Amino acid sequence: MMAKEIWKPGNMLYPLPVVMVSMADQSGRANIITLAWVGTICTNPPMLSISVRPERYSYPILRDTGEFVVNLTTRGLVFATDYCGVKSGRDVDKFEELKLTKADAAYVKAPMIGESPVNIECRVRQVKPLGSHDLFLADVLAVHADENYMDEGRKFHLEKAEPIVYSHGAYLSCGEQLGTFGYSVRKKQKGSRRSG
Repeated sequence: MMAKEIWKPGNMLYPLPVVMVSMADQSGRANIITLAWVGTICTNPPMLSISVRPERYSYPILRDTGEFVVNLTTRGLVFATDYCGVKSGRDVDKFEELKLTKADAAYVKAPMIGESPVNIECRVRQVKPLGSHDLFLADVLAVHADENYMDEGRKFHLEKAEPIVYSHGAYLSCGEQLGTFGYSVRKKQKGSRRSG
C-alpha cells in the first residue's frame, strides 16, 4: 500500500460535473453562475441540488424567484464556464459579454443557454442553510437535449458534445469510455471478449 498523508477535513470529492446555472431576477435581468457543487437527489420525483454561498450575487435571485436552469458544459464552453464563475453579474451581463444565446425555457422564466447540449429546468422546493453554502433542493420540470447528439435510434450521446468536469481548480475533459453500467457482471457472448 502507498503511503498517504492525512489532511484536515475538506471537500475532496472530485471530479465533479461543472455546470452553468442560468436565472433571471424579478425584472427579467438574466445572470449565469458556474457551480461544481451540484448533484442528483432523486429519480422519482426527479430532483437535483445546487449549493450556493449566500454572499454570491446570484443567491438572492435564486431565493426570490425559486427558478433556475442547469446547463451542462462542454469543451467548447470551457472559457464561458470559467468566466461565469469568476465574474460577478453585478458588473457584467454574461450572456451579452460571452455572446451566449438566451433560449426560452418551457416552464420557468429563467433563460436556457442555447449552446449547452442539455438544459435542465428546475423549481426550488426547499433551501437548507448548512454553513458556508445553502443547499437548494429543486424539482426537475423538464430536460432539453440537443438533437445533434441523437443517433438514428434516438439514443442520446452526450460524450460527442465533449463534456467537461471540475477537479480541484482545474477543468478536465472526460476522456474515453472504460465500460458501461453492469459490464462487470454481464455474461460473455460466445466468441466475443468482454468489453465496455
